Amino acid sequence: GIEAIAVIKAIERGWLHPTLNLENPIKEVAGIDTCAGVKKQLDVTAAISNSFGFGGHNSVVCFAPFKA
Repeated sequence: GIEAIAVIKAIERGWLHPTLNLENPIKEVAGIDTCAGVKKQLDVTAAISNSFGFGGHNSVVCFAPFKA
């Protein structure tokens, strides 16, 4: 639940927090928009929240901004 709130706030405010322990990303693998060590301000159009439970219970929720 807390991760889902963080995902919604990231979409709302546009701030992506850094990936922990990622100090030397490989460009060919990690891509261009990784957050290694610093927060970034980006236009977040969609994000996912994963939940992993005991016994193999897994779920994924995709969030996107509402446009009326």
